[in-house]
Amino acid sequence: MTRPVTLFTGQWADLPFEEVCRLASDWGYDGLEIACWGDHFEVDRALADPDYIPGRRDLLARYGLQVHAISTHLVGQAVCDAIIDDRHRGILPPRVWGDGEAEGVRTRAAAELADTARAAAALGVDTVIGFTGSPIWHYLAMFPPVSAEVIDRGYAEFADRFNPILDVFDSVGVRFAHEVHPSEIAYDYWSTVRTLEAIDHRPAFGLNFDPSHFMWQDLDPVGFLYDFRDRIYHVDCKESVVRGNGRNGRLGSHLPWGDPRRGWDFVSTGHGDVPWEPIFRMLNSIGYDGPISVEWEDAGMDRLVGAPEALAFIRKLTMIEPPKASFDAAFSQHTES
Repeated sequence: MTRPVTLFTGQWADLPFEEVCRLASDWGYDGLEIACWGDHFEVDRALADPDYIPGRRDLLARYGLQVHAISTHLVGQAVCDAIIDDRHRGILPPRVWGDGEAEGVRTRAAAELADTARAAAALGVDTVIGFTGSPIWHYLAMFPPVSAEVIDRGYAEFADRFNPILDVFDSVGVRFAHEVHPSEIAYDYWSTVRTLEAIDHRPAFGLNFDPSHFMWQDLDPVGFLYDFRDRIYHVDCKESVVRGNGRNGRLGSHLPWGDPRRGWDFVSTGHGDVPWEPIFRMLNSIGYDGPISVEWEDAGMDRLVGAPEALAFIRKLTMIEPPKASFDAAFSQHTES
């Protein structure tokens, strides 16, 4: 199966969208996973300006690029977060931040996420990737003691906030692909199970598979793919590396990215611990035929080096396909005449 290889533009949003299109095209990417920040895809303009989406389509066509998904990680973070503060102000559009009053921010973020589904449908895209935020992430250490009822209420709050958003996604024929990620409602295996249960497994809510956070949490990304095979709506290729020496812990020690004292860090795809070949073999087994998106993050490598190198690495993996006939078919003593 031939899967398009795309470049996620989130880490490139400091550049004009056309410049990112030019770079991706020159490197040989098939398309883009377009971030809804910077000037890459502006949801409010997409819905208000009749020329905006045709202009985006023309720009992509000029560089021979496809688009299969748009990403709204930043706005999605504010939908369910229990603590809304200056971190959110730094990532949200001013129209969503408003006066910064927490519940108002959450309400406006939810409305923006619903509008993102409408904008995606207008663009001709059926998948929106993003975060959810979490009402309970700050209880991670479970001390002071946290009761089961508090955790239950957190999942119920997530469902209360997200079900109306998903109603809009259903109405326009678009799916939400949640990235399983620390600080979100689903951040590992069992929290993903609880999240899907909370919304009664409705099809509008699926997963964006990004194995980079699986590695430092000691999760099995290949088994995750199999167990959640009906919910894998999109795949991001992002990489991480774990480097324990007895002093640097898995939680990062409040150290910045790239600090050699950290217990783990992001590296460019192909330079870390992710078992990519088994992952691609499992993607074949579960029948995933959607885009493979390179999400470049590496504090120690220039992105102009990392992005084209990652593309070459992923292209080789996409060549792994099941044979047309079983490998032991030639052993048979019986042939049909």
